Amino acid sequence: MVATNLGSTGAAGAPRGRKPGPAASAPCAQGAIVPGATPAAQQGAEHVTEPVAYDAILLAGFGGPEGQDDVIPFLRNVTSGRGIPDERLEEVAHHYRHFGGVSPINEHNRELKAALEAELARRGVDLPVLWGNRNWDPYLNDALAEAKAAGRTKLIAIATSAYSSYSSCRQYREDFADALADTGLGDVIQIDKVRQFFDHPGFVQPFVEGVRDGIASLLEQNPGLERSAIEVLFATHSIPSTDAAKSGPAERGFGEGGAYAAQHLAVAEVVMREAGADDVAWQLVYQSRSGPPSMPWLEPDINDAIAELPAAGRSAVVIVPLGFVSDHMEVLWDLDNEALETAGEHGLAAVRVPTPGTHPAYVAGLVDLVLERVEGTPVADRPAVTELGPWYDVCRPGCCENVRLGFRPALAGIAP
Repeated sequence: MVATNLGSTGAAGAPRGRKPGPAASAPCAQGAIVPGATPAAQQGAEHVTEPVAYDAILLAGFGGPEGQDDVIPFLRNVTSGRGIPDERLEEVAHHYRHFGGVSPINEHNRELKAALEAELARRGVDLPVLWGNRNWDPYLNDALAEAKAAGRTKLIAIATSAYSSYSSCRQYREDFADALADTGLGDVIQIDKVRQFFDHPGFVQPFVEGVRDGIASLLEQNPGLERSAIEVLFATHSIPSTDAAKSGPAERGFGEGGAYAAQHLAVAEVVMREAGADDVAWQLVYQSRSGPPSMPWLEPDINDAIAELPAAGRSAVVIVPLGFVSDHMEVLWDLDNEALETAGEHGLAAVRVPTPGTHPAYVAGLVDLVLERVEGTPVADRPAVTELGPWYDVCRPGCCENVRLGFRPALAGIAP
């Protein structure tokens, strides 16, 4: 299976958080002052409990094409530095072209931005939301220029990715550093970032509801179906095994799959328990891998896992897009198209549950994460539904290394 988004895998080339421009400066030495941070975060404490008067929120997205003419230029951005010819990119482009060349991700981020603004207004919080993408308009550079023009110099960033890995955390932080270097605003704008929110209750609650409703739907629509014949597949983006092993701080000893796998497994356990589904089988599966077959990636692939379910006595499956915050291309194509088709080929009843999208609990949770930093909330008062969290405000030294590329300058973390 060809990944629908070559850049979100961690195997891409130089991060594309900006329009083409000069390379960023050399990285700081390990243990140095956190670059580009507000004074409260500069010393690199794991959790920052000093209040900060931020003056804007930076919503950071991956970006996606919004028309047929955008598709190949967008994929060139995503794979910049890898020398992939357009003919190869067309193998992925047909997924976007199937939907008119439009990825839903930008529209979802517009909706999320509006929902955040409404929730902030409801709470009386005067913080504008600026939106910038890594790979397509509006770029992060544009968002920083907008901030500068409005006199906004202390930004708290929300990346639209909940877990720890190179592509889901550090690459965003590298792109923030690139954007400050490109715009020449490194001495003007400071950027902190909310903690990875994989186990924040606002992110988890939509999945709890989805699993509960998905199981109920299968039972209702398939008379005679037993709960023992249902399996829940928690799906997330596969990444190279070497990058997975480097996800999260090494001293935590997460093992072969690193923090990336450990976080997903911990959240899945909570979802099953809170959904009242302890009696239903489940497993963590992966999707959307790319790269050469000789490179090990996290497994099992969701389609392989589905194919094995009948032999295990299953006749129905609930697919949970646990690794995704919205219904973007990997969800629409790899799950709604390929995975559901695979389920049908093996005679399985199947349902795919929603992503958080603009679920009220998710939106409120993101605002809560911002206010943690605004108010300097003590760690003991920060919600986390697993024992792994609450995660770090400032990423630890060496966290989430890209094994192939090494370390590049990154904000919101201690170098390297």
